[in-house]
Amino acid sequence: MALIVQKYGGTSVGSIERIRNVAERVAKFKALGHQVVVVVSAMSGETNRLIALAKDIQKVPDPRELDVLVSTGEQVTIALLAMALKDLGLRARSYTGGQVRILTDDAHTKARILSIDEENLRRDLDSGHVVVVAGFQGVDAAGNITTLGRGGSDTTGVALAAALKADECQIYTDVDGVYTTDPRIVPEARRLKTITFEEMLEMASLGSKVLQIRSVEFAGKYKVKLRVLSSFEDEGEGTLITFEEDSMEQPVISGIAFNRDEAKLTIVGVPDKPGIAAHILGPVAEANIDVDMIVQNVGVDGTTDFSFTVNRNELKKALDVLNMVKTAIGAREVLGDDKIAKVSIVGVGMRSHAGIASKMFKALAEENINIQMISTSEIKISVVLDDKYMELAVRALHQAFELDKSPESA
Repeated sequence: MALIVQKYGGTSVGSIERIRNVAERVAKFKALGHQVVVVVSAMSGETNRLIALAKDIQKVPDPRELDVLVSTGEQVTIALLAMALKDLGLRARSYTGGQVRILTDDAHTKARILSIDEENLRRDLDSGHVVVVAGFQGVDAAGNITTLGRGGSDTTGVALAAALKADECQIYTDVDGVYTTDPRIVPEARRLKTITFEEMLEMASLGSKVLQIRSVEFAGKYKVKLRVLSSFEDEGEGTLITFEEDSMEQPVISGIAFNRDEAKLTIVGVPDKPGIAAHILGPVAEANIDVDMIVQNVGVDGTTDFSFTVNRNELKKALDVLNMVKTAIGAREVLGDDKIAKVSIVGVGMRSHAGIASKMFKALAEENINIQMISTSEIKISVVLDDKYMELAVRALHQAFELDKSPESA
């Protein structure tokens, strides 16, 4: 008998029929004698609908009240799934994040989990119940409802698996695993049998929508066995995210990630002196804006141009902050560009292979694609480019690194 945490995304519970299908899948695991905790998202499109309602009332919705509103989407799903399980003759009980006591900080709309009280869940599991938990949500120390940010149900699932010391956390979604890149852009993209946590962490942080980055961080930190599967296929082993790295068969590049949701900011004519980066990025951090790539160029007149990227939704907020900074530090102007995209190649095999960057840049140059920014780590190279060239770049790189071939045939 194993303890399994299963997480189902919005498309997996997007209709009554699909909720019944999830219940039947869970019933099969129960029939094998397993204990099952099910974490669910809101029904597909529901969170967007609720956010639109909020914006119809208030142009910039109050974060606390927005969390109260959007958390109801998951509450609907847990109740319906618990009913579907009971209709199959199973014992089931639903829990909101607050009822579990998933304690978070008070950063509304993007809270972080601090602790989980799993006592009630264990009691229900030991008495034969299927436990159904609302993903994406928790409560802060004052009892306010909080949410974990878009895709936060993945984080809930992995965090519960860690707290319960589950044998496996299974993430069910509308794809049957992790691919070398998005098959909608590159039809030849190949499903990976395994991927290392390092690679998956990079893929998630670089825009791959299969798993939310914090869920991968949680899984890596607490050694949670993680598997990505399709909720629409009964067979298939999906992709196992593993700690082991088989250097004998490890491909140089495992995948290509991309992100359309970024914007670039440049503060021009910054005095070139020590501490200037802190003067720029300090106020940005205080405004709770996450910065991604950073590039600084020294000019000939004793000034520098300082560029960085943020989430596209935070461009206006970041521009407002930088325009105040500009006056304080004596810079010339602030520029914003929301017509960019980031494309990245990822692979632990980079550690033992030279010339990966030059091969990447050559492939892009042959398609006449200009690179605006470059960022590297031990197992990834990211470039920022004009968003109209993003899909072309992904296809060119997928072909250049022969990712359509299996490691055995490459």
